[in-house]
Amino acid sequence: MGKNKLSKFADMQKFPHVFEYPYSVLQEKGFEMKGKWNESFFGNKNPIVLELGCGKGEYTVGLAKLHPDKNFIGIDIKGARMWTGAKQSKEENLTNAAFLRTHIELLEYFFAENEVSELWITFPDPQMNKVNKRMTSTRFMKLYRKFLIPEGIVHLKTDSNFMFTYTDAMVKENNLPVIFRSEDLYHSGLEDVATQIQTFYEQQWLSRGLNIKYLKFICPPLQEWIEPDIEIEQDTYRSYSRSNSRVLTKDDNKTR
Repeated sequence: MGKNKLSKFADMQKFPHVFEYPYSVLQEKGFEMKGKWNESFFGNKNPIVLELGCGKGEYTVGLAKLHPDKNFIGIDIKGARMWTGAKQSKEENLTNAAFLRTHIELLEYFFAENEVSELWITFPDPQMNKVNKRMTSTRFMKLYRKFLIPEGIVHLKTDSNFMFTYTDAMVKENNLPVIFRSEDLYHSGLEDVATQIQTFYEQQWLSRGLNIKYLKFICPPLQEWIEPDIEIEQDTYRSYSRSNSRVLTKDDNKTR
């Protein structure tokens, strides 16, 4: 491991808004703030929003700035990448932003029933050959339901036609209420947080003529989740690495 990564990990251990618990500790002692994030950390009763697979935390930081009336937690297993957002939020004194280093599969150890209001899934790996690893699969929907409020919202933002088509089919198969759907977000006329935060990663795809897709839907309690039986053409390109991304503002876009 390089010195730069070691330095970042050392920083992360000192950040009061970054949490990391080994699985063995979770099994033995659990997580003391489960069900008490607002009471014990944020000090308010505002809705909690998670960014899953947050990478450098562009959305966690950006959303926290746009919505001081909500609490945001970026979640990823890659601590060296997460350091960027954690450092920025600390330097900018964003008291409504936190970061959790863990696997998505372990979230039920950290959040209690009805503790989370919304999920952002931003540019996930489409996992074209592994249904159970797709972050919008019914397997993960069942997991999210363990801590989402009954009317909990899921936002999917993706460059992948495969991921969008699959998620769209999953939503239709399970009759989930759709709040907004677009296969070309930046020409959809929508003006809210989905378009106000744009990463350099997104801009690379847009510059190559690829559309950004966006799906916002409710993940309600269901007795049974049905996995869609659908053949989907696989993506013919390889996504850029999020580790090379940075945030672009609207002003940046105007100069291009």
